[in-house]
Amino acid sequence: MGRARRGATDLNGVLLVDKPTGITSHDVVDCLRRASGEGRIGHAGTLDPMATGLLVVCVGPATKLAEHLTAADKSYLARIIFGTSTATDDREGEVLEQATPPACLADPEYVQSILAAFVGEISQMPPQFSAIKLDGVPAYRLARQGRQAELKARQVRISSLELLAATADSWDISADVSKGTYIRSLARDIGQAVGCPAHLGELRRSAVGQWRVSQAQPLAELEAAARAGSLTEHFLELAVGQ
Repeated sequence: MGRARRGATDLNGVLLVDKPTGITSHDVVDCLRRASGEGRIGHAGTLDPMATGLLVVCVGPATKLAEHLTAADKSYLARIIFGTSTATDDREGEVLEQATPPACLADPEYVQSILAAFVGEISQMPPQFSAIKLDGVPAYRLARQGRQAELKARQVRISSLELLAATADSWDISADVSKGTYIRSLARDIGQAVGCPAHLGELRRSAVGQWRVSQAQPLAELEAAARAGSLTEHFLELAVGQ
């Protein structure tokens, strides 16, 4: 009789995780692997360590669904901070430039005019600190070495941008975007459009395809369920391949 493959269980399904800030998407996967004993676990769409919100995690044979789920449109809640640009295009990076934000940033009509220019099919340059690989090397690794990765602009689709709140130095927005869209890049480019350096201050993924973060559960609860042998109770009701 053949030996069971190491790290394989009978677990098979999709989880919706509400990722906390301060850890990577891979950290989430590692936590669930250790807790469940299942090695075949992957996520469908990376969230930066700073970001929180919906992370779709595939377990067991359901990992075959990951590529399909990654292609789904995504929704975010974001805060853009004006007056400072950073090397990572978010609050965690080294400050590159500072300037006083213009007074018009608090004017909702002005904000709407800027946001409207980014809705639709646009060309977007990914951040230097990104997981895009060049000759097998992630761009962020080159950036950490002080080297400039030769990234290429990508065509992405922004279905909607809605203003939630505006102050003299920050905008809270909601964004519905296609696969491959970087909200960090969007914050950077909006800053360039208003003539003031900007970066991403907060980010929460609120939806992936049909699923909403309100359906997700905290990582700690799913870890506890995995250790207790009750993780299957948290799987979505999907027909997945064996």
